[in-house]
Amino acid sequence: MSIAPYLEHLKRTLPSGATVYYFAPDGVVYAVGRDCLRRLDPTRRSEDCVDMLRFIDAGQYTRYLIGSATTSDENPTNATCKLGFVRSHSAFTPHAHGAEHFVLSMGYASCGLYDQERSTVAHVRLIPGSMLHIPAMMPHSFNNRADTPLPLVIANTGMGIDHEDYAITAAMAAERARRGDQVAARLFEALRQLETEMATDRVHATTSLRERLAGWLRRLASVLEGGA
Repeated sequence: MSIAPYLEHLKRTLPSGATVYYFAPDGVVYAVGRDCLRRLDPTRRSEDCVDMLRFIDAGQYTRYLIGSATTSDENPTNATCKLGFVRSHSAFTPHAHGAEHFVLSMGYASCGLYDQERSTVAHVRLIPGSMLHIPAMMPHSFNNRADTPLPLVIANTGMGIDHEDYAITAAMAAERARRGDQVAARLFEALRQLETEMATDRVHATTSLRERLAGWLRRLASVLEGGA
């Protein structure tokens, strides 16, 4: 028994133009439409990388659902929405976005969020189905704690991944600070602190025994649901 019967049912049932995205517990996303089925697993299958974009770091991938990489003030859309895939036990380089973001995590993730008021880093574990709102210019890093790829759904306002302010890293902030940007100078210090703590805090290292058991139960539930 597997998820295949459910996916085949969707292929026969959906009207032309409609698509269901199914997030499997093993990190694979299936895009299903009328008489078509695509498996999206770019961190493990090279053939799935063909129409994917690099997502901040090498080895991470994204695919736009609304908007594009070139979204900006000059090429506007009200918002962008995209799928993201983070390879197992990896993290994005700490950065800050020039626009607010909503990130729906479909796996066992974690996030380091810089708390400006307290001058500290908040270390947050996320379980599947958690959606995080990240305000504009809040330094952060996103981790995949699991052995399987981490699918994400990301929505943000005003800018695509090609925008110069989409993901401002410490190196970028340092360069801007050298040109006299005081905001960038403060951002650089926060990002350096984030880099240091993300590398040492065990919150971001792996999944717990209970989470691994829950993941196994999720896979079992997927098989039971898909075979119905």
